Amino acid sequence: MWLQQRLKGLPMLLSSSWARRMLACLGILLIFYWYLSSEGGFRLFPGAADPRTVTDGCLQVETQRWKSAIDHSNALMSHIDGGSLGQLSGPAVVGNGHLVVDAFSNQLWVASSPASGLAAVHLTDYVPLVSLTPLGIRSASRAALIHFQEGVVSLLQCIQIGSSHTTHECVTLREDVIVHRSRPHLLLQRIHISNPTDRVTVFEVNKLPVIGNKFSTSLEKQNDQEFFLLAGRAVTEERATILVVVATEKVATRLQVAAKSEFTEHVVSVVYTLELKDLTEVEESFSKLRKAAKAEMSELLRLGAEELYQEHRKVWGDLINSGVEMKKIMDAHTPSSAVVNKTLFYVLSTSPAPLLDPQNGAEEREKLEASLNYADHCFTGHATMHAENLWPAHIADVAHLLQLSNLWRLTLQKRGCKSLVGAGAHGMMQGMVMSFGGLQFTENHLQFQADPSVLHNSYLLRGIHYNKDLINLAVLLDGDEKPFLHVSVKPQEKQVKLYGCEAGCMNDPVELTAELKGHTFPVMVTRPITPLLYISTDLTHLQALRHTLHLKAILAHEDHMAEQYPGLPFLFWFSVASLITLFHLFLFKLIYNEYCGPGAKPIFRSKVRGSDGAVNIS
Repeated sequence: MWLQQRLKGLPMLLSSSWARRMLACLGILLIFYWYLSSEGGFRLFPGAADPRTVTDGCLQVETQRWKSAIDHSNALMSHIDGGSLGQLSGPAVVGNGHLVVDAFSNQLWVASSPASGLAAVHLTDYVPLVSLTPLGIRSASRAALIHFQEGVVSLLQCIQIGSSHTTHECVTLREDVIVHRSRPHLLLQRIHISNPTDRVTVFEVNKLPVIGNKFSTSLEKQNDQEFFLLAGRAVTEERATILVVVATEKVATRLQVAAKSEFTEHVVSVVYTLELKDLTEVEESFSKLRKAAKAEMSELLRLGAEELYQEHRKVWGDLINSGVEMKKIMDAHTPSSAVVNKTLFYVLSTSPAPLLDPQNGAEEREKLEASLNYADHCFTGHATMHAENLWPAHIADVAHLLQLSNLWRLTLQKRGCKSLVGAGAHGMMQGMVMSFGGLQFTENHLQFQADPSVLHNSYLLRGIHYNKDLINLAVLLDGDEKPFLHVSVKPQEKQVKLYGCEAGCMNDPVELTAELKGHTFPVMVTRPITPLLYISTDLTHLQALRHTLHLKAILAHEDHMAEQYPGLPFLFWFSVASLITLFHLFLFKLIYNEYCGPGAKPIFRSKVRGSDGAVNIS
């Protein structure tokens, strides 16, 4: 009864302006308190801080160093625990064609015969990466990054330990994983821990070398440094046997990081494989693999880990001198820069690089370089820019990745690029870049045969090998959204003269020099359709080419597009004009009947003055 009476009196209380002001102020204070407490700082009650909010804030601060690479589509990042900063849309894989490591699942794939040019890699039971578990953990936030330009996968953890409740008191654990590009058997893991807290942080090292009991383990010692030597087998889908021998550094079972300090550790591993042909040679083959792994491990331990990292970055940087850059995308079917770079990274990670293999002699290396500098008749057919199965937006797992890599090899082989596929990662990069825009080598020239109807997209094909020079070809748009071609040349050794001319070669060829501003060509479209640009070292060939094309007409790109898409058909416009005419005729008839037809009222009324002086209106 008391509560009912108070509720009845509530409207009278709210009718007071003073009471309404007090309630509004109270609401604003509650909103203000909620906002501050949700940001992880300025809390009224520090003990009530959400641990996950603290680590998420720390993760956001730590990942700012990656923002520039992500914004320029040179890296992909995701929060492993479901954050909102981007999607990795693929496995965190890094490799060199001989070894492939998935940093998420901590699995290792090895190639059975990388020299064959196929991505025939097979899963092993070996666990390649060291995993660390912090003691006394309250919460943790994790992120992963694939850096396309450095060939590295980074795993980052922000960890809250004890009663810390600010982002500045989070312990950060960063792991960088690389599979060395020029040392086909080398796997490196760099562990870096930063402890800004006032207490010692302890990590348990979980290094389970294998899953199951298919590997044997022994402890070796070299110059006061110890490492494990493991030997086991992997089985292919065809039930063939691959012998696997791994040498990996011995790591302490527990790591202690002092207060307000940092700790860095490098874990070096060497993996040797051999496809077994004869079961009677198992022990002999294992012995050879063990000897090779021990010898390389001894050599690597004498070198500094940072030197190996820098060596990898340099070689990987040389490999990605070629590439594709998307400038402006005008339709939904064209892949983004992130999708293109991700696909190139995955295919390169599953491709060996025989040009970098120290076992190949000078003669073999020279032969491979020759195939790169002039890949005759590659790439035939239409451009792959809009082939969604070759540039997928999402890759589910490593199996999907390997299927994609094999599909690219098959596509390039069937389109005249067999020599490039045989050149390994360098050739795959060259072939994929050429296929994206429709570039093709012929006997005497390089031609750009893109579809004129897709030139509303702006992009750059970078680092195309031609006669030991590197050519950059860009499709750009001017202020009126009209496409034009821009070509620049980067000479590598002794400069060889290059010449270029647009479709039809009706104008004199232009010498392509190493000027910074480059050279521009208009986009002309011929009837019948011919390539939009020709580049050659033979000036006479280009001058004679115009007489062999037998063209009916040469149109500017905008005129060609106007003919291709002339607008709505004549019948549509005739129908619209007829309807408008009929409507106006009907309207005219209504007006005529109203004022001029039978029974129509007079438009003007006359005034008549009567005999009595009154005015009558008729």
